[in-house]
Amino acid sequence: MKRRAFITLLGGAAAAWPLAARAQQTVPLVGFVWTGDTSSAPMPYVTAFRQGLKEVGFVEGENVTVEYRWPGSQYDRLPALIAELLQRQVTVIVGNTPPAMAAKAATSTIPIVFLAGVDPVTRGLVASFNRPGGNATGVSFLTTALEAKRLGLLHELLPRATAIAALMDPNFLASAGQLKDLQDAARTLSQQIYVLEASTDSQIDKGFASLAQQRPDALIVLGVPFFTARRKQIIELAARHSLPAMYNDREFPAAGGLISYGTSQAEAWRQVGGYTGRILKGEKPADLPVIQPTKFELVINLKTAKTLGLSVPDKVLVFADEVIE
Repeated sequence: MKRRAFITLLGGAAAAWPLAARAQQTVPLVGFVWTGDTSSAPMPYVTAFRQGLKEVGFVEGENVTVEYRWPGSQYDRLPALIAELLQRQVTVIVGNTPPAMAAKAATSTIPIVFLAGVDPVTRGLVASFNRPGGNATGVSFLTTALEAKRLGLLHELLPRATAIAALMDPNFLASAGQLKDLQDAARTLSQQIYVLEASTDSQIDKGFASLAQQRPDALIVLGVPFFTARRKQIIELAARHSLPAMYNDREFPAAGGLISYGTSQAEAWRQVGGYTGRILKGEKPADLPVIQPTKFELVINLKTAKTLGLSVPDKVLVFADEVIE
C-alpha cells in the first residue's frame, strides 16, 4: 500500500474511533413517576425538573433519557411500575411521596430522589434530614406543616369568619397532625373548626352536602395528594355552596379556586432535577441532605373573589405572588 493511501485510511479510522466509543457509552436512564391528576398534565413540574437537570449538565434526549409513568391516584399500580423500571435498569428513580415509598420498598441500592409533602424521616425514606444514610434523598416541601399559616391568611381575607369547615382525608398519614395544627391555630383566632372527612369521590360529595346544616363561613382544604387529584370536583362544590376556600397549591386557584398558599412546587421540582443530575455524576444520596424549601407562594383568583362577592384587602393583595384576573 502506498504511504499516502495508508495515511488517509489511518486518518479515517482514527476519526471513526470517537464515534464508535460514543455509541458504546451508556446513556443513563431515569425513571420519573408522578401520582396526581393526570388530566392536569404535570408539564410545569416536568419542565422545572428538566431545568434542574440542565443546570448540572444533563439534557434529556442528549446525555440522559427519562421514562415517565403517570399512574394517577392508582397507588396499587406502583409496585408493578417500580418493578418495571428496575427491570429496565434505571440509574435513578424520581417521584413524589407514594412512588418514592414504593421504590424504597423495592430497592435498597438504586438511588431515589423524592419530592415529599410529608416528613421523610417518619415515613422511613431517610434516617435524618442532614444525613439521609441510605439510597434516598430529595426535597421535603412542608405541605402538611402550613395549615396554621393558611388559616391565618384566610382570616386576613375574611376577618369576620368564625366557623371554618376543614376537608381532611383520614387515610392520609399526616392528617392527624394537620388537623391538630389547624385546631390550635383556630383557638387563637376564636374560630370553630367543622371537620369533613373524605377519602373517596362520594365522600367528598357527602361532606359538602352536610354543609347545608353546618353553614360555615369558609372552607380550608388540607394539603393532601388525593384532594389535589380531585381539585376540579372540590372547586365546583365550593362554588355551588358559595363557599370561600383556602387551598395548599396554586393549581387550585389556577383552576378556579379562590386562594392558595404553599411551597413553590416548580422550584421544588427544579431542586429534584438538580439532585438527580448530581447523583448521575456520581454523588451518593446518603451524602446529600434533604432540601427544605425557602420559596413559598400566595396565589389569589380575583375573578373567583368577585363571583363570591368578596373584596380582597390590599394587605393581602400586596403579599400575593400571583394574582389571577
